[in-house]
Amino acid sequence: MDYFEYRKGELVAEDVNVSKIADEIGTPFYCYSATSIEYHFKALKKALAGLNATICYAVKANSNIAIIKTLSDMGAGADVVSSGELTRALKAGVPPNKIVFSGVGKTTDELAHALKEGILQINIESEPELIALNKIANSMGQEAQVALRINPDIDAHTHNKISTGRSEDKFGIEWTHINDVISRANKLDNIKIVGLAMHIGSQLTKLEPFKEAFTRLESLAKELRLKGYEISRLDLGGGLGISYDGLPTPTPAEYGKIVKDVFKDLNCDLLFEPGRFIVGNAGILVTQVIYVKKGATRRFLILDAAMNDLMRPCLYDAKHSIISLVEPKEDDILDRVDVVGPVCETGDTFATEIDLPAAESGDLLAIRSAGAYGAVMSSTYNSRSLIPEIIVKGNNYSIIRQRITPKTLINYESLPDWST
Repeated sequence: MDYFEYRKGELVAEDVNVSKIADEIGTPFYCYSATSIEYHFKALKKALAGLNATICYAVKANSNIAIIKTLSDMGAGADVVSSGELTRALKAGVPPNKIVFSGVGKTTDELAHALKEGILQINIESEPELIALNKIANSMGQEAQVALRINPDIDAHTHNKISTGRSEDKFGIEWTHINDVISRANKLDNIKIVGLAMHIGSQLTKLEPFKEAFTRLESLAKELRLKGYEISRLDLGGGLGISYDGLPTPTPAEYGKIVKDVFKDLNCDLLFEPGRFIVGNAGILVTQVIYVKKGATRRFLILDAAMNDLMRPCLYDAKHSIISLVEPKEDDILDRVDVVGPVCETGDTFATEIDLPAAESGDLLAIRSAGAYGAVMSSTYNSRSLIPEIIVKGNNYSIIRQRITPKTLINYESLPDWST
């Protein structure tokens, strides 16, 4: 459910005509549906009913404070992977006792920041990090609550660049070494082990890897408990995928059933870190056709949006559905086109050889399923602006990130003292 649909021949976001927003603020821009975000959060919460579960939204998916606050107001916590994300989560009103700090390379400043704010837990991914945290906590006179992130050596069967639970991946502590690590951790004066964590990857469209990884984690938790270790909390990570192409993906209910089947008798607090599932289909990238160009072998729609605005097609070979803001008619003539941006890279391509209604310069398009890893990964490559972000609720919309122009960015640059 994404709350973007055609009404009276035009695309609307909830009850707002998307072309109206384009007329008022210009293109390109991101547009999010608050109701869609709320819908997906509620669906996952319902699927986990009956468990002692806390949903900690993965801020990396979309870190705009308006998005974080929308979820915080519904009771969500936050999963952060940097000091900057921690600052955003706190600014958006997420209670510190609902914040988890993940990530393989936390700096000493970031660890100190997390301790200062009194967050729920820090997910430890290596022994050097554990030792560093103990030293920092000692200097601050605190006890750090940590979960040891295991690497379960499970292939999530997702894109290679977003698979995080295989033995060759950089994340977590090898699961077969956890006994040794927890034994040494238990001897550190300023560390309190509260549980285990795992995250095997993003955009999983099959449930089998979850079941395999969860079963391994449950077995390990039981084993450690029998040895006298307090394992009161398990962080199951995120990773539940969405449909980018209309094909079915696992439902929250199906995912929740696996969680309940595996962990029903463990009597543990469970943490979940969804990101894409909540915001992915809640956003679109709205763009305008600059030119229609006929090449030697291809026909190109050249847009005013580019790879610096949406990196996923270039970075992950991601396929996003592209639609017109005007509803196609049954008898519309379709053109087979490549949809590209203006950046000086061949990789600045959103789609190749897709069929779209014949377009002209000035026509408006929407790139769908752009709510996750879109604006948050954008850059100013080619000295292009960072584009606005809009959120819609009912028949209202609000700008939640202004267009940040090169003129503004240049104010942060300076010539060296010796320059004339």
